[in-house]
Amino acid sequence: MKLIFDNVSKECSRAVTKAYSTSFSMATKMLSISIRQDIYNIYGFVRFADEIVDTFHEYNKEKLFNNFERDLEAALEDRISLNPILNSFQETYHNYGIDKHMVESFMASMRLDLHKKDYLTKEEYKAYIYGSADVVGLMCLKVFVKGDQNKFEELKDSAMSLGSAFQKVNFLRDLKEDFENLSRTYFPNTDLNRLDEESKKLIIAEIEEDFSNGLQGIKKLPIEAKFGVFMAYRYYSKLLDKLKKTPALQIKSTRIRVPNHRKLELLTRSYVKYHLNLL
Repeated sequence: MKLIFDNVSKECSRAVTKAYSTSFSMATKMLSISIRQDIYNIYGFVRFADEIVDTFHEYNKEKLFNNFERDLEAALEDRISLNPILNSFQETYHNYGIDKHMVESFMASMRLDLHKKDYLTKEEYKAYIYGSADVVGLMCLKVFVKGDQNKFEELKDSAMSLGSAFQKVNFLRDLKEDFENLSRTYFPNTDLNRLDEESKKLIIAEIEEDFSNGLQGIKKLPIEAKFGVFMAYRYYSKLLDKLKKTPALQIKSTRIRVPNHRKLELLTRSYVKYHLNLL
């Protein structure tokens, strides 16, 4: 029965989310059960594409990526895939009318990671973030508003800002790995060999502006999505706070984390703020 296969596919997407990101998994569990699975389905898709370009160094990554992209196209066209991650994603894609350009923009940014090492201009930087993060926020927003196009248009700029903020925090947190292990530099006009406090301050100010814009959108989200997205916002805000307090030289030599016990504390405090309408 196809229903069994579809259920297995969805279970795979849930398993991917849980295995790869405890923080995102925790935030997703705070979403209404009516939309939770679809966010797992989106995460599984973007996680696998990202893994190909970031992790599988001992394999022909370009060939793997080409195969994945071909299978994605077939899944979207045929409305089925024997790749369970793509099978669950295509269901969400069709059910919520996710725009094809969002998927194409995401894949284009992921393809850049196969070879591109430096982003020398603001235009290149913004284009990469749009594809790697903003459109993922827009895909999730399609689910959150359940097909309400007017609500989508109202909130899309905030969703993009939040996606940008999350991605830029990731860039700063993963500075050491991206620069030393993958030879990538995402921040334009920033010499990571001599990252100083002034450069860090400028990056953080940019992220804080994105967070401010994103928070305004969170306040207007449907009730099914609001707390889960707020939880993700609180987690990344805490990461940014730690990065602000960490000397620039130390950011280049270590990966900043929020321990699991602090994540649980954040969850508790976020729950209180949410139910006291302190958003």
